[in-house]
Amino acid sequence: MPGHLDGWSPVQFSTRTRNPFARSRAASPADGAGTPTEQATTADHSTAAKAHGSGRARIVPVVAAATVLVLAGGTAAFAKAQKSVTLDVDGEVSHVSTFAGSVEGLLDDQGVRVGNRDEVSASGGLKEGAEVVVRHAHQVTLSLDGTEQAVWTTALTADEALDTFASRAGSVALVASRSAAGGRPEMALDLTLRGPADIVVDGAVLPAPDADVRVAQLLGEMGVTLSPLDRVSVRHGDDGRVQVVVNRVVVQDVTSTQAVPFASSTTQDPARYTDQRRTVTAGVPGVRTVVETVTTVDGVETSRVPVSDQVTQAPVDEVVAVGTKARPAVVKTPAASSGSPVVAGGSADGLNWAALARCESGGNPTIVSKNGLYHGLYQFSVGTWQAVGGSGLPSQASPEEQTARAKMLYNRSGAGQWPVCGKNLFS
Repeated sequence: MPGHLDGWSPVQFSTRTRNPFARSRAASPADGAGTPTEQATTADHSTAAKAHGSGRARIVPVVAAATVLVLAGGTAAFAKAQKSVTLDVDGEVSHVSTFAGSVEGLLDDQGVRVGNRDEVSASGGLKEGAEVVVRHAHQVTLSLDGTEQAVWTTALTADEALDTFASRAGSVALVASRSAAGGRPEMALDLTLRGPADIVVDGAVLPAPDADVRVAQLLGEMGVTLSPLDRVSVRHGDDGRVQVVVNRVVVQDVTSTQAVPFASSTTQDPARYTDQRRTVTAGVPGVRTVVETVTTVDGVETSRVPVSDQVTQAPVDEVVAVGTKARPAVVKTPAASSGSPVVAGGSADGLNWAALARCESGGNPTIVSKNGLYHGLYQFSVGTWQAVGGSGLPSQASPEEQTARAKMLYNRSGAGQWPVCGKNLFS
């Protein structure tokens, strides 16, 4: 086993090295008095002791030297392992001192997670002064010639993304999605412009200064208030300037009414002539109520979706009574030799003369009362008959002439000329 004076070191050397000067020091007479034998004995003991002590003194500087060698080697290795590199993660640049030996180790140490769609500028071994650029992919909504689709991009700015997708279609725009809270637009890209931008809203163009802000922040700074359904997109204008376009979207239920036509039916009326019609029940149109969801963009209707369609008021069908009795031939008066028929005119044409005739004479145009004073359909007296232009006896005139003279009498004196049956004119 090692003795109590043995020294441990990674450097291989013996801790039992004897002092090479011990023998000459023991032979020196100046080291003490006494007999030669005593001196020799003493010298031997002294030499042995000194030799032992000299060995311990030798160990200390050797171990220290070994330690210096180890530390020097470790420091060199330490200095060689440590590196200063530049890390750029989505535009956030930092200078990092690291012991990582690879790009992957650096990213892991810095807590940077990389997905399949993300881009990293380098891989493998990491060297002093290296620059590592990481771009995380964002999913954005892209409008290509009016058709929207979701795409992935590692662009940091809206301007950069527009340039990236410019070759895909004639018209390219980034469409802002809406956040759940407050309906504000959310862009995965910062609106970092190479020059000033224009905000197109409410039919006006608002020039905006150079900015390095998000779309929502820029709109807020320009005093543009968004409604929950408004659409926001970023595109290049015809002059190459970036345009932030705000489309006002309104979705509302619109109610309209339409008339529902009524049906018409007829019923027979034997008391009227075939050319006579009377409305029994007046027709009333119904009402159809239609509710539609209408979407307008900047005041222009873009869609109309039916919500409900129902008859809210039923129509009332019309009923018309049509006479079934044949009208007799027209009678001409002697004075009407020119062939002109007797015409009463006035408001009497619309009355129910057939009903009056049934009540007065049973509808017999030749009947004469038992006392011989009243004649025909309407029981004219001869004097009254003559007063309305008749000649001869009323019972000898045609039914048409009797009716025409009765209408003349009504127009002149009213229904009171038939005190009992006159009410039938209005049935």
